[in-house]
Amino acid sequence: MSSRLASRPRCSRCNLSRHLCLCAEIPQVRTRTRILLLQHVMEIAKKSNTGRVAALAMPNSQVIIHGAPSGTDLELLSEPGTWLLYPDGPTAPPDAPPPRQLVVLDASWSQARRMTQRLPELRALPRLVLPPPEPGLLRLREPSHPSGMSTLDAVARAVEALEGREVAEPLERLAALRVQRIAACGTLY
Repeated sequence: MSSRLASRPRCSRCNLSRHLCLCAEIPQVRTRTRILLLQHVMEIAKKSNTGRVAALAMPNSQVIIHGAPSGTDLELLSEPGTWLLYPDGPTAPPDAPPPRQLVVLDASWSQARRMTQRLPELRALPRLVLPPPEPGLLRLREPSHPSGMSTLDAVARAVEALEGREVAEPLERLAALRVQRIAACGTLY
């Protein structure tokens, strides 16, 4: 790749190349459930990171960085009514009230697995487990886990499960638009 393409300016909000910027298309999706994105420090600068876009679209969300030298305040993970979005582990009882707060790990699969193993606050949370994605989900790359999907796709599906399709649709459209724009330009995002 030429240095001209590698140094293409990025949008400071959505982190995509300026010509792909999604900021004008980011909806405001209001949810009852607070979304707490626990972002691995290695995800911050990745161009492929979709957790940042999910947080921009959801006023009732917060991003906490895990693995930063200053440490991470994990007290929010212990609030009553907090669940973890994760494909395996102790699921919430069927008669449990819906979560007031949902923790979403914004990390690679190996980083997310290590986070759940190393953070006792996460191990204790009931899990929201989504079914594997349906064939035809727009993706930029094949996931390394059968339930794999981008953070934005996972948040959209979790919002649908908790609050209904109509609340989740703007997030689903945003995820599809992001993939379409990047795919139309090749790998230069």
